[in-house]
Amino acid sequence: QLQVSGGGLVQPGGSLRLSCAASGSTLDYPVIGWFRRAPGKEREGISCLRRRDGGMYTRDSVKGRFTISRDDARNTTYLEMNNLKPEDTAVYFCAAGRGSFNPSTFCAMKVTGSAVVWGQGTLVTVSS
Repeated sequence: QLQVSGGGLVQPGGSLRLSCAASGSTLDYPVIGWFRRAPGKEREGISCLRRRDGGMYTRDSVKGRFTISRDDARNTTYLEMNNLKPEDTAVYFCAAGRGSFNPSTFCAMKVTGSAVVWGQGTLVTVSS
């Protein structure tokens, strides 16, 4: 299971760090990723990271502002979000893949079923 934390209300230009803690070892999940669903929109992949080679996919709209990382010693994945904008308001989710999937494929949510584990969402609201 994945437990997400760190959401909340932040002003435009502010920062937040989301955490995704696995109940087991993150070594069981070669690929991890962060996703979000904004009000009235479909879920989208933000950034995904493959441990084996550091391969990464990051959505253009968050490049230079959001950073994904993982700490396998703590079984935790992070999403550092800086210079937040109102359009970043969304429910954020983490997910972990049981195979060494291409990060772009994983972020496109083409990995389904038992090959992926989803955490619950956390609300991030960017507003003054």
